[in-house]
Amino acid sequence: MTRLAICGLSHHTAPVHIREQMALPAQLIPEVLQDLLRADGVRESMILSTCNRVELALSLDDQASLGDALHRFLGRHQSAQGPALEPYLYRLEGREAMRHLFRVAASLDSMVVGEPQILGQLKDAYTMAKSQGAVNGFLDQLVTRAFHVAKRVRTETEIGSSAVSVSYAAVELAREIFGSLDGSVVMLVGAGKMSELAARHLKNVG
Repeated sequence: MTRLAICGLSHHTAPVHIREQMALPAQLIPEVLQDLLRADGVRESMILSTCNRVELALSLDDQASLGDALHRFLGRHQSAQGPALEPYLYRLEGREAMRHLFRVAASLDSMVVGEPQILGQLKDAYTMAKSQGAVNGFLDQLVTRAFHVAKRVRTETEIGSSAVSVSYAAVELAREIFGSLDGSVVMLVGAGKMSELAARHLKNVG
């Protein structure tokens, strides 16, 4: 028998400086995926690493322990000490892990419910794992199904009708506080995806 296991942390459980310690640069993910597959009982592996969450999704043999894979992953982080991270980590297995995966894909677990970025990030994580041969069975089927359900949630409900990203929500909050932003000068700190989205929203409001 094979079961799904998810381990990680998110904006629900950890402050940003802890999430930054756990985040993996994209160029390291292929190597870490292969290393996870060498852990006892790990059949498939996928890593989702964003500004708001870092999660390992694994398919495990029925008797395998999640501990070996987690130890290998934490060993990649010189700045991340296992005992210090323990209070922030969640470990989900079986049906609980499946429910979590589907909630993440549908953006029900996001900081701003309904934001579309997480589905793209999850698809990127899947594509990376697929290219490394790290998903090819049980986990592959589950993630593919999660994509299908997330699409249905977005097309059959009004989940995306309100603020659709943290950046959008931030600009709307600024408008509530300061009124019209037309002609204002705004400084953005950072040059990541969220700053890029914020710049676009700011441009749209003048």
